[in-house]
Amino acid sequence: MTRVRVAGFSLSLDGFGAGPDQSLQDPLGKRGTELHNWFYGTKTFRTMIGQEDGSDGVDEDFGRRSMEGFGAFILGRNMFGPVRGEWPDDEWKGWWGANPPYHAPTFVLTHYPRAPIVMEGGTTFHFVTDGIHAALERAREAAGAKDVKIGGGVSTVRQYLQAGLIDDLHFAISPVLLGKGEAMFEGLDLPALGYRVTGSTPTDFATHIVVEREAAR
Repeated sequence: MTRVRVAGFSLSLDGFGAGPDQSLQDPLGKRGTELHNWFYGTKTFRTMIGQEDGSDGVDEDFGRRSMEGFGAFILGRNMFGPVRGEWPDDEWKGWWGANPPYHAPTFVLTHYPRAPIVMEGGTTFHFVTDGIHAALERAREAAGAKDVKIGGGVSTVRQYLQAGLIDDLHFAISPVLLGKGEAMFEGLDLPALGYRVTGSTPTDFATHIVVEREAAR
């Protein structure tokens, strides 16, 4: 059965999933890259950037699983790029170059229509203007027997959490204090929404926390 999952989502110790002031120069907001130090040295990440080295171990296990088994992805508009408002043209095609890391149908939440973009490696970006439920319905259909990953950013994960649509989440809590940025848990009562911590594994670079929705277990 298809599950709806969040995986490999990095957070600061004070609960921010991105730094402030996202821009072309700072795609993850200011200091946002510090949240992902646990991932950068893994074999999975090194392979993504065309390298053949990288570490094994717990961080690699969580990093690999964060990209495996998904037949479709859902992203918020900010995860796709820094452009705001109406699309000025078709030039911007994401942060990742010609071959994005998704390799599957990827649905981008937006208020502004845009034709699908076919990329190298099996990724096609579809732009969904009629909300999170419509995007999930299309993603489930595209995923087939595989899972759907809610890829972020923070606002998108929060919307799906509030709607009770995520079955399980893996957060990588990095030993970093951002002070400000995109807050994941502000105003959310996860226990009231049916979520429980079911796993916690520390490494030198992060503490990996697994959270599951009771009804999905």
